[in-house]
Amino acid sequence: MRPDLILAGAGLANALIALAVAEARPGTRILMLDRAAGPSDAHTWSFHDPDLRLAWHRRLAPAIRCRWDGQEVRFPDHARALRAGYASVSGAGLARLLADTPGVTLRWNAAITALDAGSATLGAERIEAPCVIDGRGAAPSRHLVTGYQKFVGLEFEMDAPHGVTRPLIMDATVPQQDGYRFVYLLPFSPTRLLVEDTRYSDGAALDEAALARAIAGYARDKGWTSREVRRERGVLPIALAHDARGLWADARGGAVPVGLRAGLFHPVTGYSLPVAARVADVVAATEPTTAAVFAAVRAHALARAADDRFLRLLNRMLFRGCAPGERHRVLSRFYRLPEPLIERFYAGRLTPLDRLRIVSGKPPIPLRDAWPCLREAPLLKDTA
Repeated sequence: MRPDLILAGAGLANALIALAVAEARPGTRILMLDRAAGPSDAHTWSFHDPDLRLAWHRRLAPAIRCRWDGQEVRFPDHARALRAGYASVSGAGLARLLADTPGVTLRWNAAITALDAGSATLGAERIEAPCVIDGRGAAPSRHLVTGYQKFVGLEFEMDAPHGVTRPLIMDATVPQQDGYRFVYLLPFSPTRLLVEDTRYSDGAALDEAALARAIAGYARDKGWTSREVRRERGVLPIALAHDARGLWADARGGAVPVGLRAGLFHPVTGYSLPVAARVADVVAATEPTTAAVFAAVRAHALARAADDRFLRLLNRMLFRGCAPGERHRVLSRFYRLPEPLIERFYAGRLTPLDRLRIVSGKPPIPLRDAWPCLREAPLLKDTA
């Protein structure tokens, strides 16, 4: 049966689109195609409660692995508890939710050899649909200049309770290596803990073994004895400069790009779930044709890119205006700001006053180093 919507890739961005469209337009035939052999549990997507509308809290509830009432950060010069709730969605939970959603068909081992505005080709098989969306992950683009957020996470079953009661989203008291380094902790049970070593780095090379050893050392220092039960890894883009109009001009006439492929992620944190939820809402509210969805998502993406200019400036100051070993000082200063501002920052809803507050007072980096970071155009020119 011919689908109404083809989603190339079964990752987060397309999964949320499938959920939103299935609810908004019951009876829509949604076909998701992914080259993987099956669902993966190698991903955890987290969000702060204020990041999402209530409708998304409801939609995602069956896929949420754990929810907490607060979170913490730690730096060499201060620590802070934050009141905002925090939740994590697992890859396995999201796959189960999709499998239970009427109208959604997932095809695994589906290697797409060609994709256009009206069809997906898998070897000798061509599948047509009036709407085709491409969410197959990041692709190199001359219109996006990035730094990198690299991480390895090991989930442990502890021999005794670990004592962590809520997420520690940044423990930057660890030695600083390969840029800004912090450890991220998610306590899924009194004895189950995800320990993730994260680096904000200039290069994309990920030494998984080295980060795994660093995690093991962190666990030893805490007195934890355990066995590893799950592992995740990733290299996420951190946007320094973005020509959204150029990116969408290159995509014109093809399938609709979404997610990392379209530069749709939080520029500073790399968090993608809140951004993907907003894009899914746009798709669900649009006539289900490639042309209409392309125009709607493009308009949303251009507005988002314009609004994110300030966040990309902060990234350039962090990556280009600050020595790697000193980057933690910038984040430490940020986490002394009022908590509502921090919540709006994560949600991508900074006000003009918020922006002024972030850069006012003692500059996060010396003015002589900040000045060359003001304009993003030279970075984009260097990639042409």
